[in-house]
Amino acid sequence: MSPAAPTTGRVVAVTGACTYLGGELLRRLEEDPRYAKVLALDIRPPALAPNGKVEFIKVDLTQPTVDAELATLLQRYHVDTFVHGAFLSHPTHAAEWAHELEDVGTMHVLNACAGVAPRRLVMISTTLVYGAHAKNPNFLTEDAELRGHRDSRFVNDKVRAERQVQRFAREHPEVEVCVLRFAPILGPTISNMYTRFFTRPVAPVMMGHDPLMQFVHEQDAAFALARAVESRAVGAFNIVGKGVLPYTTVLALLGRVPVPMPQIVARQLTKILWATQLVGSPPSFLDFLLYLCVADGAKARREPSLNFSPRLSIKRTILDFLGIAPEDGATDVARAQA
Repeated sequence: MSPAAPTTGRVVAVTGACTYLGGELLRRLEEDPRYAKVLALDIRPPALAPNGKVEFIKVDLTQPTVDAELATLLQRYHVDTFVHGAFLSHPTHAAEWAHELEDVGTMHVLNACAGVAPRRLVMISTTLVYGAHAKNPNFLTEDAELRGHRDSRFVNDKVRAERQVQRFAREHPEVEVCVLRFAPILGPTISNMYTRFFTRPVAPVMMGHDPLMQFVHEQDAAFALARAVESRAVGAFNIVGKGVLPYTTVLALLGRVPVPMPQIVARQLTKILWATQLVGSPPSFLDFLLYLCVADGAKARREPSLNFSPRLSIKRTILDFLGIAPEDGATDVARAQA
């Protein structure tokens, strides 16, 4: 027997339930009485303890028949909001599988939503889709071109997924479509390409280059996602932290040893280390150490139903990543947000 439509409260389905943002969203929705049911869709159960509200359903977005499976779930559970967050947080050598998960997987999600339209669709993306380029302005707004990177499957699969969602939004105006482009997320518990990179004791510095860098604290990021789910905001929004710092200043705060090197040397060395799987960042990542890729977060602040402003500064974010206890009450702010 199919579940009856809930008489009160919303029903939310979340792909990528085992990611940091997916898990945080599940926890927040589970505690919020406005939500009656939350479907955790992933290939393995999330870490959240089993309860009556959150239900795990095994879903593999790389399978060719998953469109129909998702459509059935949308209809059976009367899903109000679909959150698509099944995206990798760091590059992988399994590039074809990653493409099937992110690009083709997004196609499956949108096919299901086209057949059984939820009221709202929220997609998790990244500011990396703008790409790091020499002619980037100081702050990239949401209408900037999604140029990605000519050599990065990790970034370009996310660009293709976003373009699919943009097309879906044009063709299905009855669905509220919201895309959150998160700046690189740092914090004490999250694991991604940047946290792995900054964990190393030494870091390359491209000679003659010291671009500004931008992050968002993991708690600010989780708060923004929960706000996007509850809001009526539509369109793309940059979700960024408070402040920017030069790359070398970031390294100094982290206590990492900068190693200046010519670009050609850095690329050849990184290519070898990536090929032998000794490092987790491919050569294409070096462009983000050369050129600006800093996003403007003003639109997320202006949108009345989203009204997102980061609480934690870039310095506080870096210190939290290092596990250094705050002296300015930042932990209380994060706890209040959570």
